[in-house]
Amino acid sequence: MAGKDNAHWIAGINAVAAALENDPDNVREIMLEARARNPRLTELTELARTHGIATRTVASEVLDRLAAGVRHQGVVAQYSAARSLDENDLAVLLESAPAPLLLILDGVQDPHNLGACLRSAAAAGATAVVIPRDKSAQVNATVRKTSAGAADRIPVVRVTNLARTLESLKQAGVWLVGLAGEATQDLYAIDLKGTVGIVMGGEAEGMRRLTREHCDFLARIPMPGDIESLNVSVAAGVALFEAVRQRLAG
Repeated sequence: MAGKDNAHWIAGINAVAAALENDPDNVREIMLEARARNPRLTELTELARTHGIATRTVASEVLDRLAAGVRHQGVVAQYSAARSLDENDLAVLLESAPAPLLLILDGVQDPHNLGACLRSAAAAGATAVVIPRDKSAQVNATVRKTSAGAADRIPVVRVTNLARTLESLKQAGVWLVGLAGEATQDLYAIDLKGTVGIVMGGEAEGMRRLTREHCDFLARIPMPGDIESLNVSVAAGVALFEAVRQRLAG
């Protein structure tokens, strides 16, 4: 739930802990369930106090309302989100890494999938995750909780026109590798050691036509088992860590 000053409530022990550990300057207040006895809530209270963040206890009903359907586990935090990144920030991000690795998501609409993708991207040391402003899940309380803190660690760039952004990335020297089940080339046969953007489609339709046309390569993940496709967050993890494997191997 967002406010006029870009502040909103995040819910759940892991989500609040991640915000306190990674971005305490933007945590404004912690609310805890009055009758909760979870020792982790005591730890969060102490951590908040070390950062000078106010805490108070409230009835469970108050937390239910603020969490807006997210399982709060007895704690919510008012969080002032950092400035949203956009197309203009991509050039700076690309310059910040010797071999940038981007995860580009074309219309992932399930916030749990987006959160899992952010977690995999952060674990793989990706430079940024790129998502469209429209027809895509955005970074909300559910995404933050599912990402287990990754939403506070990895830049998420929201772009107005994904096709135009892909063209700009290509002009900047980024090789775009799109994952598609019907592709004839295996992912493992593609060089992912340079400046690479891994492009994933949405849950239902996959990559849109313009997105597909902007990719330099289309690749598939070999699946010898009797399953036609993987969940988008699982596929993103496989592709990201294949890039990690190649880069570590030199």
